[in-house]
Amino acid sequence: MAAIVASALEQYREQTRNNRMGMWLFFASESFLFGGLLAARFYLWRHDGQIVRPELDQVIGLIVTVVLLISSYFMNRAEVAIANNDRTNFSISLLITAFLGTIFLFGVVIFEWGMFPFIYEGHLKPSDGVFGAVVFGMTGMHALHVLSGIILIMNVWWLGRKGHFSADKHWGVEACAIYWHYVDLVWIFFYPALYLIGHAMH
Repeated sequence: MAAIVASALEQYREQTRNNRMGMWLFFASESFLFGGLLAARFYLWRHDGQIVRPELDQVIGLIVTVVLLISSYFMNRAEVAIANNDRTNFSISLLITAFLGTIFLFGVVIFEWGMFPFIYEGHLKPSDGVFGAVVFGMTGMHALHVLSGIILIMNVWWLGRKGHFSADKHWGVEACAIYWHYVDLVWIFFYPALYLIGHAMH
């Protein structure tokens, strides 16, 4: 019986290695998408030979960035918890991660996209030339990945409640964590590109 269990565990680990390879190849392809958006930003946002940017709300940009980075901490905490069979901290950390991700998403949609103009009137519109196109293109694509990440996190949380993961077998949690950290990493590049680099154009 011990030999059967050991063989099954080794087979699972081999499958996990293959899964990791597939996931990193997926991220490699995604890097071309996000890299293209960054290239468009620096190519289109130029004026008289200088890099420029629209006047975006610096406070909102900083707040949503901090929220997203904190969410990455809780995602890592959830992965460590399940690796130690700590299901309570695993579930709580996943819920906190999803909650913080939702705050980030609402911060971008409500304030930078101006879904509620009476709250914040300084937003761009998609029709505002290259500035609007780039801001909505970059934040929109990233928001789509954040939304898919939140859905993935809640799916992993639900499966965890049903006992689908253990200390030895938790590839689903690891994959979810890698995806979420990747989404955070992309924003680390997007944030300065959108909010900090270049002269503000009023």
